[in-house]
Amino acid sequence: MELRVLDHVPPGFLDAQAPSLTGILPGPTLFDLPGRRPEPLFASVLLHGNEDTGLLAVQEVLRRYRDQELPRRLLLFVGNVEAAAAGVRTLDSQLDYNRAWPGTLHPEAPEAALMRQVVDYVAQQKPFASIDIHNNTGVNPHYACLNRLEPVYLHLARLFSRTVVFFEKPVGVQSSAMAELCPAVTVECGKTGDHSATAHAVEFVEACLALSHFPEHAPVPSDFDLLRTFAVVKVPRDNTLSFDGSEADFRFLEDIDHRNFFELEPGSEFGALGGEQSARLLVEAEDDAPVADYFDYAGGKIRLSTRTVPAMLTRDIRAVRLDCLCYLMHRIDFEGKRQD
Repeated sequence: MELRVLDHVPPGFLDAQAPSLTGILPGPTLFDLPGRRPEPLFASVLLHGNEDTGLLAVQEVLRRYRDQELPRRLLLFVGNVEAAAAGVRTLDSQLDYNRAWPGTLHPEAPEAALMRQVVDYVAQQKPFASIDIHNNTGVNPHYACLNRLEPVYLHLARLFSRTVVFFEKPVGVQSSAMAELCPAVTVECGKTGDHSATAHAVEFVEACLALSHFPEHAPVPSDFDLLRTFAVVKVPRDNTLSFDGSEADFRFLEDIDHRNFFELEPGSEFGALGGEQSARLLVEAEDDAPVADYFDYAGGKIRLSTRTVPAMLTRDIRAVRLDCLCYLMHRIDFEGKRQD
């Protein structure tokens, strides 16, 4: 899989919808577009084919600068156009484009070779900052994710939201790879199709392009709601699940995704067990520490056994199968220490 690099915006790109991009871009494409400041902003969009807010945002920004120079050079990576054509996150034949970056568990995959090419190209250009724009499927606020708690990374995240999540897993993600080169964040813009999400992403991209330098002062703690993921919750492949009350091994609450980013106490209910009531959720700790019993299944109910803040709870069964049911988080300070 060879990386395609363009120094211009091809006809039709600025007005194309994500599913029709394959008629303009035959595959993943990196745009290298000039700007007044030479150190480039690197931005990636459509790493997941059904998350188009990033594409819509950069299209709008480029339309605004159609007849003038960008404030800063822009390296724009448009990722999984094949999955976008099919309206899915990732094709069944592909490695997830946001699990394929250096550090991936699957370095032999052709997608991993592609992302290595992207990182090598960007590294040679000495990037100013990196942003990766995503949507998600549950009810979540707009928030930023980062892999380092250094001041410049926090300042970049704060340009998007005061809600910031520090994480170390999953590996092979864009922000982790790019954090080796420059301040890097992933921004989560809520559900696909929300016009306010696109407007927010446009504002963020423009702010990053206009920024001449990062503040030298330390971030102000009160400006942030800082959290850290400590575990990921998955449904084992051999188990069934439902969100509408229908029979399944795991019968999750219909409104489970409304619990995202709320502090939940032990005993908070996620649903009930079905079948033989022997199924158990798979909980993976971020730091590879022994996994505690985060859930209690007494009486056939699925309840939390520890205080936590969930993120990315979703009712999308395909998303659960491809990624996870949710992440579990707790609040931290700038040194990464838990704040209970």
